[in-house]
Amino acid sequence: MRAVLTVVGRDKVGIVAGVSQTLAELKFNIVDMSQTIMQGSFTMMLMCELPAIDVDFEQVRSQLNELGQQLGVQIRIQREEIFDTMYKI
Repeated sequence: MRAVLTVVGRDKVGIVAGVSQTLAELKFNIVDMSQTIMQGSFTMMLMCELPAIDVDFEQVRSQLNELGQQLGVQIRIQREEIFDTMYKI
């Protein structure tokens, strides 16, 4: 399964490191990534492959929300098929 992850907030040191470390611990593989900083605002979008074993998606979402609070950013994750459906309009 694939998922789309977005990170938005004020730029500061450690955002990319914190997110990528957490994804590695969850055994997620980052297959594509885009990041930009505009006038102090940080945005990052990642496409991730989740491990073949069953993943409790709500638990992952909760863990990423907690990480976002620690880093001072908003982190959202959606299954790829839901993301694609929402943005086909």
